[in-house]
Amino acid sequence: MHARISGMNELALTFNGDSAHTPPSNILENLREELAHRKIAGAPHTIYAEVWHAAYWQQVMLGRVQGRETPSPEHNSMSFPDVAAERAENWAGLCARFLRGAEEAAAIADGDAEYLQRVVRCPAPWNPARSMTVREQLESFAAHNAYHLGRVVLLRQMLGSWPPPSGGLTW
Repeated sequence: MHARISGMNELALTFNGDSAHTPPSNILENLREELAHRKIAGAPHTIYAEVWHAAYWQQVMLGRVQGRETPSPEHNSMSFPDVAAERAENWAGLCARFLRGAEEAAAIADGDAEYLQRVVRCPAPWNPARSMTVREQLESFAAHNAYHLGRVVLLRQMLGSWPPPSGGLTW
């Protein structure tokens, strides 16, 4: 899958490379649909829901950095899939959608320094006037992805499905 991509900056690598954690493509690889949807006692979400949530917010962030004032939902629960959403997109499709968004974010993060300093609006019901630079929005989202991908790794470990064939940190 993705090895360290030479020449790419560290922020870009957090989205699609081998940076502070296992590459996202490795984290998601070789996981059966049934395991992605399996509920684990004590865990609030399935692997599928964690990735769907990350993909949802990734699209919000990408909209913002591309100049669309993409609002946050009224409540965070709206950024997790309901039964209809889970039926509408299989696991492979969800992984592909998430990884495409990660590639797009990496390309923006590795792009024009002047563009990264552009200020974008990030409206939310609790703070409708919030703004930040494109770089700040990318940094925030890189942390968000790392958080949810870490949860995916933990759930995979609990399901006995870690490490993936391409490798992943086991310590």
